[in-house]
Amino acid sequence: MAMNYNAKEEDGHPSGAGLGAPVKSRKPDNTAFKQQRLPAWQPILTAGTVLPAFFVIGLIFIPIGIGIFVTSNNIMEFEIDYTGTDPSDSCHKCLNASWNSAPCNCTVEFTLNASFQGNVYMYYGLSNFYQNHRRYVKSRDDSQLNGDKSSLKNPSKECDPYRTNNNLPIAPCGAIANSMFNDTLKLFRIENNSRLLIPLIKKGIAWWTDKNVKFRNPSENLTDLKAAFQETTKPVNWQIPVYELDTQDPENNGFTNEDFIVWMRTAALPTFRKLYRRIESQSERDATLKSGQYALEITYNYPVHSFDGRKRMILSTISWMGGRNPFLGIAYITVGSICFFLGIVLLIIHHKYGNRSNNADIPN
Repeated sequence: MAMNYNAKEEDGHPSGAGLGAPVKSRKPDNTAFKQQRLPAWQPILTAGTVLPAFFVIGLIFIPIGIGIFVTSNNIMEFEIDYTGTDPSDSCHKCLNASWNSAPCNCTVEFTLNASFQGNVYMYYGLSNFYQNHRRYVKSRDDSQLNGDKSSLKNPSKECDPYRTNNNLPIAPCGAIANSMFNDTLKLFRIENNSRLLIPLIKKGIAWWTDKNVKFRNPSENLTDLKAAFQETTKPVNWQIPVYELDTQDPENNGFTNEDFIVWMRTAALPTFRKLYRRIESQSERDATLKSGQYALEITYNYPVHSFDGRKRMILSTISWMGGRNPFLGIAYITVGSICFFLGIVLLIIHHKYGNRSNNADIPN
């Protein structure tokens, strides 16, 4: 059966169309790009390329993982839970503390079995606290925190229901600020039945960008922040207004208070820790925290018993990779070991069946 060939039909022009009514063709231009004729490289996976790749990955990842794991384990860390759920705990009397109750004081004594060299960092830790909840994360006004005066008096609606109180705008507004951690921790070394106060540095604990860019007070006059926050009120759960967070240091007061800034950076997981204080090393030869008896004096304000939470104090040193976290080292060792093992298995399979496949391709 014969077929008539018409070049115009192939180009998208119907044969019946007149010369005066051209029809636009839908056929792509005859170029290498549009016709997909560009040169391309496609790897051919053979035993000569796959097996060395598996062995090289294994030989590189395993030593790196061992190095990271050893470095992580060399970091000194001590953790103590002071929630007070056990009736025998010294802080059990403070377990039912609430936002509006009077501060409760308790002391927890502990022993450091090993000395801490170099700078030591004190963290507070919370468990079963979901800072990653969507509505909780959005409950803030970044313009207000950046010192915008109009947002100070008219906070964002994202802060509801912690936007206003008694017809006054809340500063800082939102659920994050309202639930700020407010326990006070002091560390003492016990020597000869006497307590020696360990100096804790409260500055230098926040990110530089947060301290100098994201958080600013509404007034440049740091000595009179109370006037800048006139016609505003403190968050509902706070005991003091924002301009009294650190009256001794004007640069660490108001929205630029580093404890407040650290809290406002929300955590991704329900169990987290946040930097509370720094203990600087006075000498490279002497230990920053010597082994021995210590006492942690706590002003217990933050309630966690209502949501089955836990509170911890952590002392830790750091290394070039940060704090203790063995996961990265274990991950490198695991991936490297799997690749090395697969390389051996594939090498055995190739050695056993590779020649048979080659011989089958050769004609008799």
